[in-house]
Amino acid sequence: MTVLDDRALNRATLARQLLLDRADLPVLDAVAHLGGLQAQEPQEPFAGLWSRLRAFGPAGLSDLLTGRRVVRTHLMRRTVHLVTAEDALAWRARHGAMLRQRVLGVYRRELDGVDLDELAAAGREVLADGVPRSMSELARAVADRWPEPGARALGEMLVAALIPMAQLPPRGLWRTKAGARNLPPAIWLGRETDPPEPDPDGSDPVGQALVRRYLAAFGPAASADLRAWSGLAGLPAAVAALRGELVTFRDERGRELLDLPDAPRPDPAGPAPVRFLPAFDNALLGYHDRRRIVDDAHRGLSVAGARVVLVDGRVAATWRVEAGTVRVTPLVRFTRADRTAVAEEGHALAAFLSDGGSDRVRIDSDSGQTGAASG
Repeated sequence: MTVLDDRALNRATLARQLLLDRADLPVLDAVAHLGGLQAQEPQEPFAGLWSRLRAFGPAGLSDLLTGRRVVRTHLMRRTVHLVTAEDALAWRARHGAMLRQRVLGVYRRELDGVDLDELAAAGREVLADGVPRSMSELARAVADRWPEPGARALGEMLVAALIPMAQLPPRGLWRTKAGARNLPPAIWLGRETDPPEPDPDGSDPVGQALVRRYLAAFGPAASADLRAWSGLAGLPAAVAALRGELVTFRDERGRELLDLPDAPRPDPAGPAPVRFLPAFDNALLGYHDRRRIVDDAHRGLSVAGARVVLVDGRVAATWRVEAGTVRVTPLVRFTRADRTAVAEEGHALAAFLSDGGSDRVRIDSDSGQTGAASG
């Protein structure tokens, strides 16, 4: 079986994630291809798409949100994702049991004795008036029947698990701050989520669709990587049903990797451009074994919400915005060429984030001392 080293996997990941070459795709198609973007920080998907699309304008994503073509919803790993409306409707039922278990993992004691089906019915009754509500508002509306658990436990279970929800604009719009207010898809999108598909043979048809979509955006990957992205338990029945149409490899640690036969696997020797990734980007979080893109020493940055810079395809720095300046802190020693390339991409990012008001970049020295600003 062919062994793919970390560099080969890196280049495949960059290609699938639209980070090797910016893509000429409509925003909706890009969101669909990526299987959604992690979006608990509402402004981060804008930077993620800017790094991936050749002519991305933030109004395009905002218009899709207000036009109900994309939605913000709890889905993979019980995390808020920005996904197409079609994917939200098709995937939500398959994630339902996982969402319940993850909320119970946090609030099992508080929710002990609560009939979750009755709680869901009560929540739906409140929401039937079509008025968007925050998590705490919905929890308070049912708290007279369940006074013991507390608003946080009730709200999390209702909004993140029991009732499919869309977080409504203006939350998630460009350069807009707004609280999360929720409505079920039947009201916001005009359609109920798809019911679980019957699979008398146990083949898990929705799971198969998820496996194909994951591999298209993240492969080659192991079942453990699929589980890390989705939060689902590896989708073994779906993987088994698809084996005849997949190809397999090994990584350097001996794990079996699955892939679509015609998906891109670029030459590992090829160059990779500098890319700035937002907080919680799935290019990092979409894997259990992240060594294809980040060194073990820096693995914790992705779950801590650090924004990172890829140099030659790997995490090499963090970045943040201070007083209109993109400030870059290297994690490894930059060559002169690296610093030039990071500065050039940083100038463009600063201009994007400020709507053309500033292109200032500051790169700290490799030793952690402040370097000179430019722009």
